[in-house]
Amino acid sequence: MKKINLFKKFAIYSLIVSGLVLSSCGDDDDVVPEPEEEQEIITDVKLTFTNDADASDVVTATAKDPDGEGALELEVVDAISLDTSKTYTLTFEIMNNLETPGEDIGAEIAEEDDEHQLFYSFSDNAFTNPAGNGNIDNAADAINYLDKDGNGNAVGLTTRWTTSSTVLSGGKFKVMLQHQPGIKTAATGATDGDTDFAIQFVLNIQIP
Repeated sequence: MKKINLFKKFAIYSLIVSGLVLSSCGDDDDVVPEPEEEQEIITDVKLTFTNDADASDVVTATAKDPDGEGALELEVVDAISLDTSKTYTLTFEIMNNLETPGEDIGAEIAEEDDEHQLFYSFSDNAFTNPAGNGNIDNAADAINYLDKDGNGNAVGLTTRWTTSSTVLSGGKFKVMLQHQPGIKTAATGATDGDTDFAIQFVLNIQIP
């Protein structure tokens, strides 16, 4: 009788242990992975340079990607043609026009400004302020950011530019939008996070 009782006890313990193992496996299966950050779908980007001394003097340049996440990339439609020795404020319209009505991605970026930053590069000395060639190669280089996020870090949806007195033909002006959730600081640069877009325009600076 003792042998039978011991066998019964062993069988009961085995069932209990098996149940615990199965329960643990079930709990692992129920764990929901954290959602991945999605990049914005962007089909249209418009840059608007407004002369600070004359609000009627407006220069726009656009890039379009009609298939969003498809095979096509954002393609430049216009060159940027600015006057010499003028100060401009640059703003953006960033849209997903695959939606009806179009989705204002610029507004989303402004709401999530602690996760985004625009970086710039341009032909050497095309501007007297900021001088140099931009901050895509070095985040510490000068750009006149007029907007900051809640942490006091630059965003770049509004910037200021003073053109050189020297004529420039066929120069370059590149803008990159970086998505940097959870990592953006005052020191993060154009290689940190994911690139939402990188567009290079032809830049002309001409005598008015």
